Amino acid sequence: MSDFAARPNADEEWEDLLRQLPAPPAAGPGPYFYSRVRARIEQQTAAERLPVRTWLHWPAYAVLLSALLLLSGDDAALQSVSAINPPPSSPEASFGGE
Repeated sequence: MSDFAARPNADEEWEDLLRQLPAPPAAGPGPYFYSRVRARIEQQTAAERLPVRTWLHWPAYAVLLSALLLLSGDDAALQSVSAINPPPSSPEASFGGE
């Protein structure tokens, strides 16, 4: 069987052994930890603040929108041109005949 009956204060022996171990050092940040964190934060914020203005992208948006309208397939651009210049009402009118 077990020899627990032979050692009535086994728990106390274990506690004595654990007390003999050195205490772990207090946990804390390493040297220069906060300065490295601050430097990394400053580096990331400097990279995010690139001087790109939104109005510089407006010509690209205009070109993209016009290409989308021309290639949309519903002839939106052609209909707007035909509304300005209506087609002749009869075929003879295009030849100058009456």
